[in-house]
Amino acid sequence: MTTVGTAPPPALHRDRRFRTFWIGETVSQFGDRISELALPLIAVSLLAATPAQVSILTALIWLPNLLGLFLGAWVDQRTHKRRLLIIADLVRAAVLLSLPVAYLFGVVTLAQLYLVALLAGTGAVLFAMARQAFFVALVPPSAYIDATSKLSMSRAVSFVAGPAVGGGLVQALTAPVAVVVDALSFLVSALLIRRIPVTETPPPPRRSSALGLVREGLVLVLRHPVLRAALGCTSTVNFFTFIATALLVLYASRELDLSAGAIGIAFGAGALGGLAGAALAPRVSRAIGLGRTAMIGVVLFPAPLALTALVTGPTWTKVAMLAAIEVVSSVGVMLMDVNLNALLTAVTPDDARGRRAGAYSAINYGIRPLGALVGGALGTTIGLRPTLVVAGLGGTLAVFWLLASPVRHIATLDEPVT
Repeated sequence: MTTVGTAPPPALHRDRRFRTFWIGETVSQFGDRISELALPLIAVSLLAATPAQVSILTALIWLPNLLGLFLGAWVDQRTHKRRLLIIADLVRAAVLLSLPVAYLFGVVTLAQLYLVALLAGTGAVLFAMARQAFFVALVPPSAYIDATSKLSMSRAVSFVAGPAVGGGLVQALTAPVAVVVDALSFLVSALLIRRIPVTETPPPPRRSSALGLVREGLVLVLRHPVLRAALGCTSTVNFFTFIATALLVLYASRELDLSAGAIGIAFGAGALGGLAGAALAPRVSRAIGLGRTAMIGVVLFPAPLALTALVTGPTWTKVAMLAAIEVVSSVGVMLMDVNLNALLTAVTPDDARGRRAGAYSAINYGIRPLGALVGGALGTTIGLRPTLVVAGLGGTLAVFWLLASPVRHIATLDEPVT
């Protein structure tokens, strides 16, 4: 158990090490938004992919999270977490750059797109596992919520401007060439992380085998009442929201007949809600409690997706309706993420952060490919609009995990949580 003190949070924006890490994360997040739009558009517009093929592409991006079980245990035994972060960034940059190169030679294929998604996803998992330990080396426990809020705000800002910029780049340069921007963002992130001085504590002597460490991670997340409830909640909401995520670009492009630029504007404008949610999360948490804030977010995040099926009218109406839906959903995801992520960090033992992150991610993110594949199957059999309704309404069921757990009673991180 980690007990969080009551000391006032330090001014993180004045901490040069955290500020550098924050900038690197922000740059990388902006690049990601471009690729998130460009990769499915390459499949849809350049390769005439079907709904099932687009859902497979989305699934492959998240499939490597199943490796988190083993990568997390392996990362826990490494001293130099910063080095792993840099390697993960460089691998993702190299993989993404293969797409514009192939495009210039006219040899882009769906198989290559699948491979890029798989390898880039593997790099993302390695980064996420090492990031847990690196984060706690930079941020004191009293500043977990503040730091998580700031990083989430950067992610939210990237969702505001990233899709609009990405849509414009895709329209002006074509989707494969626009991916170059994301590759460069990883290079910038690697350079900035390399400049952060940090004291990394060697791991304790290994007490068990690699499989034993994997088992320890699973036992921790499945037996700890807070971790188990958070895992059940986020896994449920991820499954249903990825039913929709796998089809949203396809739905907006083919069903609503929106251009890449219009799609980018709709999702970018809607992400203003994410910026507001990230900024409000600490304040709402202080006002009504961490647990209640997280539960409100769990409902607000998926529920609006059901309304996506009702979008109709002229182009400006479609864009406005999509943006409004995204605003509410983005507020919800930030209220959920900021508070639950800070809580997870607080209750995880320092010597098990990689194992916990690996086990948690393997289940939480590993279910996303399943949701994407189910989305593709439902989209093909019952149609895109009914599938979006199923995704939105089903996702709200996740709140019952928190209602039946100690999380609902947690007001602040100052309380000892077991």
